[in-house]
Amino acid sequence: MSLQTDVMTAMKTAMKAKDQNALASLRAIKSAILTAQTESGANAELSEEEEIKMLQKLVKQRKDSAAIYIEQDRAEMAQEELAQAAVIEQFLPEQLSEEEIEKVVIAVIEQTGATGMQDMGKVMGLVSQELAGKADGKTISTIVRKKLA
Repeated sequence: MSLQTDVMTAMKTAMKAKDQNALASLRAIKSAILTAQTESGANAELSEEEEIKMLQKLVKQRKDSAAIYIEQDRAEMAQEELAQAAVIEQFLPEQLSEEEIEKVVIAVIEQTGATGMQDMGKVMGLVSQELAGKADGKTISTIVRKKLA
């Protein structure tokens, strides 16, 4: 089942439950899908990889906004953003733990023969490709830095 169909089904459920927070999150996903589909040169259907990138971007926006609200001592608005991020995360594949990411990073470092920070770009590229949608770039970057240092 496509992401768009899943989102529409969830929207109906949220409308029936009168869950405004979930509804706002789902409408943001639907809007992002429609925007991506109508971009010049875009296919009518998004690939699974494009859908995952789009969802990750929406989650990151919500979390960044929440961090700003927390800095400004606006806990209620931060909580709302984090709740929306949680709704959007339901449509993402299961995220890997730091230990699982670390195993992949170690394997890629051994495979490429990376020895120091000068090889970070090469390692990051391969790990990011392998873990696309399963881990966020910031976590991957932190682990790669720690292992190459």
